Amino acid sequence: MVHIFSRTAGSLGRLPAASALLALVLTLGGCASAPPPNDSMNEAQSRLQTARDAGAADYAPVDLGFAQDKFQQAQAAFADRKYADATNLAEESRADAELATAKARLGAARAQIRNKTQDNASLRAEGQQVEAAAEQREQQEQQQLQQQQQQMQADPANASSSSIPTPTPADMPAPSSSALSQPSQGGGFQTMPDQTLPDQTLPQPSSGQPVDPNNPDATNQGGHP
Repeated sequence: MVHIFSRTAGSLGRLPAASALLALVLTLGGCASAPPPNDSMNEAQSRLQTARDAGAADYAPVDLGFAQDKFQQAQAAFADRKYADATNLAEESRADAELATAKARLGAARAQIRNKTQDNASLRAEGQQVEAAAEQREQQEQQQLQQQQQQMQADPANASSSSIPTPTPADMPAPSSSALSQPSQGGGFQTMPDQTLPDQTLPQPSSGQPVDPNNPDATNQGGHP
């Protein structure tokens, strides 16, 4: 009697161990043959600088801190020739840097809008002050006009006299040359005739001397003047 033994069961038991060994060899070979992630490192560093320029230190400091930490870890892995870890850390750093850049730009835009809003509010307040001053001045002018009208209605005589300007006396015109008397043909100064009583004949004294008109009673005594 012949017995035939099958080798299938033994070979199937050794298959998982061989597969695991093959996978380990491929993994180690892949790690050893991975190229340095120069492009990933450069991209992460560039995005970090963009985030700093956008103001991420002020508007997104947490995300910027994460990106910087991941980039430092990627540099350490790169120095240890752990290129796979360096690649993954560089990609994470790049993503955090992009997020920090977006938040920084959003925060800067909000700050700009807030500043413009404050400027507009200041301009609006100044305009309202100017309008209020103009209205107050107009009201004062209207009140003064009403007071003047009330005064005119209460005392129209004084109001009319005060409203009508007093004419200033003009200079008297000089008489024309025709109104002046012309001198006589004889020339010289002409006097008016003396309107006196007619001469009275005074009695002559016996001595034959004329009598003083101021003292008609006086006579010449002894023939002397």
